[in-house]
Amino acid sequence: MLSEEDKRLRFWVVSDNPLYEFGNPDANIRRFAQGAPGMHDLKLADHPFAFKVLVSEFPAKEQRPALRFLTAIDTETFWHTQHSLLVALISLATLGILLASALGYWVARIGLRPLTSLSQEVQKLAPPRLSGRLQLSPLPPELEQFVASFNSTLERVEQAYSRLESFNADVAHELRSPLTNLIGQTQVALTRGRSAEHYFEVLQSNLEELERLRSIINDMLFLASADQGTKVKAQTCASLADEVATTLDYLDFILEDAHVQVRVQGDASAPIEKPHLRRALINLLHNAVQHTDAGQVIEVTIESRDADVSISVTNPGVQIAPEHLPRLFERFYRVDASRSNSGANHGLGLAIVKAIALMHGGTVFVNSDNGVNTFGIQLPR
Repeated sequence: MLSEEDKRLRFWVVSDNPLYEFGNPDANIRRFAQGAPGMHDLKLADHPFAFKVLVSEFPAKEQRPALRFLTAIDTETFWHTQHSLLVALISLATLGILLASALGYWVARIGLRPLTSLSQEVQKLAPPRLSGRLQLSPLPPELEQFVASFNSTLERVEQAYSRLESFNADVAHELRSPLTNLIGQTQVALTRGRSAEHYFEVLQSNLEELERLRSIINDMLFLASADQGTKVKAQTCASLADEVATTLDYLDFILEDAHVQVRVQGDASAPIEKPHLRRALINLLHNAVQHTDAGQVIEVTIESRDADVSISVTNPGVQIAPEHLPRLFERFYRVDASRSNSGANHGLGLAIVKAIALMHGGTVFVNSDNGVNTFGIQLPR
């Protein structure tokens, strides 16, 4: 009995002498045997799969003719095995992809769970509830850094929002006072007939209030432009002492009325936009005059260093508490709230000084010690 393995093998011996042939080779086998020795594929009509055939040649010897020995093996089992392996491979690959997808989805859900919680917490943060912070823990190291940065951003947004609310309230307050004066004076004038001289006085008073309104609006527009990052354009290198002298000529009547003298020390040159710098100097000197008693002297000091120059305005006056110093250049900020509506002082002068310094790429500074207050700006050379 032949085993299944033996049944896969076939042998043929092909020769010109039929006595030496084996396996009953037909015409197709004979033609195949005439080919070159070696391994070849043979397709038989009665078999669906090809045979792998090793063709060996034995030359004639003595009375034996030349022989061609063909050893064939059926590849049906090989192709069935290959097909089974392919099906198994595809099945395993599909199963692996499904398992990997399920595992990836599960891992992603676990990994994104803190981010989902953060998203829910962020959605709860909205004006006016800006004081809240993200407090979720524990968090992966990557998200801890993100939460810290986000909380820092929230803090800056809260500060900006608070400043905006305060700014809106201050603007409304500053505009309300002159508008109230305008309405009140006009209503009083209209209660009964007045003389032309009285109407002239009312119109003159109203004009002063309108000028004050225009000043506030112009200052607010200037600060809004500075907030957009506007930089000075037409810079020229000029003597700062000359600019201070020009500014003092403009303020001559104010200084004379206040009975205050100004002494200038030092000089330096720097690239400046003259109209803007003069506006900053006017505000600094006007601020000093407002807080200096009659008969006192205001010192203007110009100093030059390697990288920058400074202009400081020093006046004798009441010492300013340290907690107020960092905020003196903020808009509408006043140390004495009772002076909020005094004259033309509407609390934007020092804020404009700071804006002009920043437009030049410089900074501002303030000191208060031993009854002497100093406000100034630093400009790059």
